[in-house]
Amino acid sequence: MATANDNIGPDEPLRLVDAVRYGFPHGGMTLSGLRKEAKRGRLAVERIAGKDFTTLRAIEEMRRLCHVQRRAPGSGSGRSGLTSERASASPMLPGSFSTAASISPRDALLAKLSKRKSA
Repeated sequence: MATANDNIGPDEPLRLVDAVRYGFPHGGMTLSGLRKEAKRGRLAVERIAGKDFTTLRAIEEMRRLCHVQRRAPGSGSGRSGLTSERASASPMLPGSFSTAASISPRDALLAKLSKRKSA
């Protein structure tokens, strides 16, 4: 089934209101959202005769620039960094909770309290 944007090329200039409709056919983006991204420098916009235009290719590039990298969890219940040999030797039971071994909660609290005292 053909959609309305089948006739629109990736480099064809679109008014921002139309770019919202064709670039985000299921919603989730607004005209003001595209304007904000243009101000932030993530969406290429052409201003012709006082009107803002962009392309579907520019929207794809904006989406690439806005992609959020998944961060590694600081704690969890898995054994993600262990090889099978080390995993079998690990005393941790499946499902047991693990946290980063940087500082104990008690030490963190004491550091905060001593910082408050000295301030």
